[in-house]
Amino acid sequence: MESQKIGKRIQTLCGICPSGCSVTAVVKEGRLERVLPNPDSARGVLCVRGAASKEIVYSPRRLLKPLKRVGPKGEECFEPVTWDVALDDIAKRLLKIREKYGAPAVAMYAGRGGYFEDGIKDVFAVECSGEVSSNLLYPFGSPNTASCSSVCYISQGYIAPMITLGLHEEHLKRDLNTNLIVIWGANPLASTPPSTYKRILDAKRRGVKIVAIDPRRSGAASLADLWVPLRPGTDGALALGILNILISEDSVDEEFARKWCRGYGDLKNYVRSFEPEKVEQITWVPASKIKELAWLIGKVKPATFIFSSGIEYSNCGVQTVRAIYTICALTGNFDIKGGLVAKMPPGIKRNRVILEPPNQVKPIGANRYPVFHKYSRCMQVMELPRAVLRDEPYPVKALIVHGASMLTSLPGTDLWRRVFEKLEFMIVIDRFLTSDCLYADYILPATTFYEIESYKRGDNFIQIRKRAIEPLGECRSDYSICYSIAERLGYSHLYPREEELIDFALRGTDIDRLEPESEPLGVVVEGVPMKYRKYELGLLREDGKQGFETPSGKFEIASTVLEENGYDPLPVYIEPKEGPITTPELYKRYPLIFNSGARLPYFFRSQHINTPQLLRFQPKPQVVMHPDDAASRGIEDGDEVYVSTARGRIKLWAKVTPEILKGVVEVNAGGGGLTQPKEWREANVNLLTDPDNRDPITGFPVYKALLCQVEKA
Repeated sequence: MESQKIGKRIQTLCGICPSGCSVTAVVKEGRLERVLPNPDSARGVLCVRGAASKEIVYSPRRLLKPLKRVGPKGEECFEPVTWDVALDDIAKRLLKIREKYGAPAVAMYAGRGGYFEDGIKDVFAVECSGEVSSNLLYPFGSPNTASCSSVCYISQGYIAPMITLGLHEEHLKRDLNTNLIVIWGANPLASTPPSTYKRILDAKRRGVKIVAIDPRRSGAASLADLWVPLRPGTDGALALGILNILISEDSVDEEFARKWCRGYGDLKNYVRSFEPEKVEQITWVPASKIKELAWLIGKVKPATFIFSSGIEYSNCGVQTVRAIYTICALTGNFDIKGGLVAKMPPGIKRNRVILEPPNQVKPIGANRYPVFHKYSRCMQVMELPRAVLRDEPYPVKALIVHGASMLTSLPGTDLWRRVFEKLEFMIVIDRFLTSDCLYADYILPATTFYEIESYKRGDNFIQIRKRAIEPLGECRSDYSICYSIAERLGYSHLYPREEELIDFALRGTDIDRLEPESEPLGVVVEGVPMKYRKYELGLLREDGKQGFETPSGKFEIASTVLEENGYDPLPVYIEPKEGPITTPELYKRYPLIFNSGARLPYFFRSQHINTPQLLRFQPKPQVVMHPDDAASRGIEDGDEVYVSTARGRIKLWAKVTPEILKGVVEVNAGGGGLTQPKEWREANVNLLTDPDNRDPITGFPVYKALLCQVEKA
């Protein structure tokens, strides 16, 4: 009885975001009462979102039963049905669409709401997709699977490094036992896992120099010894300006450049025109600060680089990331102690279900974005409207949306509403009623990750995700829902059953099932001893030869893959399609640089903006602006304002601060959800963005280099 009063303590994993931080769930009479950090774990940090777990799990807005549409699209008209009724009818209608239009007429889009848990990723995620896109439709016969990887992460985390050095983000680690940390377009304070920020803070205390390149001084940038604010979308020009100085001042590892690089001579010629004074005109960074930045990167050794999605969203996102990798390599900071390090092989085998996409037709967007397709093996979702609205290159009639909110996360909200209205059939799998749900024929309720049993694995550890509480209502796990759809369509034999999932993960690892179950913080195995400069040792290539896993065997400053697909092989700079230089007349009407998508530490993308405990930190959506820009418009901190672009207008609240570059504003993203407070619900930033303004290599939309105006409401 006493233990029931105190509450049962269950060592498990946080179920709020992809990090899987180790936590203690306090459960009383079957209810989650509290979540505490496990300080003995490497990821024993609890962020504000994790602390709000109870409120998220028991939100009155949770979906608890399968729902079927009984009214017109766009309205909240549903009735509860049983799982059998829903799943049987879903299978029947999908098969009917396949019979009438062909299997590619069915598409799927997955988001971080469902596909961040390792169990479902290892079985249902497409290999090489950023591990979010689902393979569920491959056996059905459709190649048209996509995810938030169409607009996030894999441009900088997968494609750019793969075509440059033959490794992707998960093969690399930032060694923070260094002398210089360059944080470029990232805010580890608001990103996941929160332990990264703690490690940066520890490095700062040890005297490590920190540089932050970002239009805003926020989060980790507040720790910087040198803050370099720049015009959004011009990071590529800054990187090339740094390379100009490094090369001209002999701060480049010439031996590495000659022996291990492809295209170094062409790069030297190309960057000659990116002199500091010219780069100042492009980026708004003073030439003196560009020189100071280049001096630090060139002289302070070792140095490591932290960058993220902030640099993807321009008209040369891939090339910008490649330029930053080139800086790292040419300054001798690649694969050295204290630098950007290539990982050793993992100590624990990873088991996966690998399904090949059907090859009768290419997925949508493959012809327009061949490099994106080569590495993602998926549909580029930004091309989906053409298929639905114009049958180009062929029709799409049905869509499964899993753990995503396309209307709040993709540019051109009104365009996507038209897409949803024209679809013949639509399914949404989620925990909450999203805006997308209003167009769904069926809504299937998923559990949170406190209500499932699964696992979290790393290179050298595996930890059981113990179920803390039973599923609420009639909710089923994301894994169970996908498996059940596959079962109704006749191919569930390709996947392990949910109860077999942990045994599947441990197969061939020499780890007994009882080991991770008896070790609450997980089983850690001894990793492969670290070796540096692996390109000299034949450790980066499958054939065991020296060099890099690229077509030339070298670090490809000039990319063979880009060249073969008709793109410039060098990491060239492209001026933003919409900006003061390219569209000066538009700039007169919209004289502020629009930036959006910066992570807020209280929410996870558009998730949890319906949670009162988290809304206390920021109850209203904001536009962050410099005091001079506010004063010239008669705007004070906290005022209601309108932010407008050539595409639309939304209302926000001004946050006036000198911690942002003059002439630039940051507009909060994530608004537009049905269950959010009115202020957030009516502030969907993607009413302002442009679905046709994209990176020409990946098709990624430009969220961070547009033009806008801010006016007092």
